[in-house]
Amino acid sequence: MSLPENLRHLQETEDTAETPAQEGPFDRSTRPDVKGLLDLGALKVPVRAQVPVRLDVEESSKRIIGVTLTSNQSTLQVQAFAAPRTSGLWDEIRAEIVESIKKNDGAQAGEKEGRFGTEVLARIPAAMPDGKAGWRVARFIGVDGPRWFVRGVFGGKAAFSDEAAAELEDMFAQLVVHRGETPLPPRELLPLTPPANMKPVRRPDAEGEAETVAPKSAAPMPKRGPEITEIR
Repeated sequence: MSLPENLRHLQETEDTAETPAQEGPFDRSTRPDVKGLLDLGALKVPVRAQVPVRLDVEESSKRIIGVTLTSNQSTLQVQAFAAPRTSGLWDEIRAEIVESIKKNDGAQAGEKEGRFGTEVLARIPAAMPDGKAGWRVARFIGVDGPRWFVRGVFGGKAAFSDEAAAELEDMFAQLVVHRGETPLPPRELLPLTPPANMKPVRRPDAEGEAETVAPKSAAPMPKRGPEITEIR
């Protein structure tokens, strides 16, 4: 049964309309309602019970440079950057990550396809706590948006276990990015601001923090800035 002639334009409009993306990160213009997300300025971050949110602060400038989510024995660090209006950054940055990792003796880095497209899996030789040989592991993901780029770095078990990464991947997929109209050069970090309910947490010397090491049979942990703010 066909529609009357005077109503067919409605069907054509429905057929040609784009289906909104169901998985992010999203641009703020497509997600005006950010209720329930933690407002950190350029990033709106989903909040879940038992997943602490920490703000990564650059020691020299005291500015917030990223957000780290922790789930069990896994971490996800998220950073948002300005990008060119006409092209993305992830292809270029991905190649730079691989090249940089391979400069370490015995290190391995390569690309693989994942939930968010092409990823980088990196492994650097490291000693296990018992002295046996192992790997320091990290998994890099990236998403290009309109004039912005978001990078995620998985550490701990999430770097080599899909099951361990599932919750953090779901949270990454719910991120909302607010680029703003301020002119910024490509690769400049988008400004992050602390929420009103932040709880300062002074950590020991970041250099002394224990690193996550995987057995050599498993698939560089990212260098994080000192984390001094925790939101629960």
